[in-house]
Amino acid sequence: MSLHGKRKEIYKYEAPWTVYAMNWSVRPDKRFRLALGSFVEEYNNKVQLVGLDEESSEFICRNTFDHPYPTTKLMWIPDTKGVYPDLLATSGDYLRVWRVGETETRLECLLNNNKNSDFCAPLTSFDWNEVDPYLLGTSSIDTTCTIWGLETGQVLGRVNLVSGHVKTQLIAHDKEVVILDVRVPCTPVARLNNHRACVNGIAWAPHSSCHICTAADDHQALIWDIQQMPRAIEDPILAYTAEGEINNVQWASTQPDWIAICYNNCLEILRV
Repeated sequence: MSLHGKRKEIYKYEAPWTVYAMNWSVRPDKRFRLALGSFVEEYNNKVQLVGLDEESSEFICRNTFDHPYPTTKLMWIPDTKGVYPDLLATSGDYLRVWRVGETETRLECLLNNNKNSDFCAPLTSFDWNEVDPYLLGTSSIDTTCTIWGLETGQVLGRVNLVSGHVKTQLIAHDKEVVILDVRVPCTPVARLNNHRACVNGIAWAPHSSCHICTAADDHQALIWDIQQMPRAIEDPILAYTAEGEINNVQWASTQPDWIAICYNNCLEILRV
């Protein structure tokens, strides 16, 4: 990449609202593209698609679209070869799948598992199957997990329409996910104690099973080497202090030397 010789260690983007949800694109032709979700405590919220411009070394907003309620999570299709449609999924009141074009982003389908009721149980999170990108799983505050199947419908003009259906529903979870060794489920394998306030995000290194990044309200993003477990882990190997409480952290799966954090109305990507 032409920037490589002169690249800075930190790039910053300021959004017009508080940033909560974010995700790195994994397409090979969109290396420094991220999606950001607003956190505004009302119905009208936004999603922005931003990219790092190679010439100016600045983030540029490529696209903004409306979203009902804040996004609890957003995620690009896990398409590392660039062979599927350029899709972005968001969770909030429902799971929505959007098709991203050069100039606009349009809603491709809205997946609602509760058609018999006027009420919806908001979705807390979801994940996209990396092996089969036609499968997604959602988790809801009503304790259910749902597996969705996407299908590409008939071609209308030159556009494939995407729709979805429920494959499986599980009455699944009633506690926050704690990280455990499944062979010894009663006891945490390690405790990472350096944060001085609420931890809001964790990200495993995509290229290493023994590195993890944690981010918290104490403004800190910490990278830990946990390979000496179960011996005590005293200190992180890297520490970064942001200018505000860090809401989220994402480690770029296709570019493992870059981590993204968001705080207040800012996105920062950090070279590690």
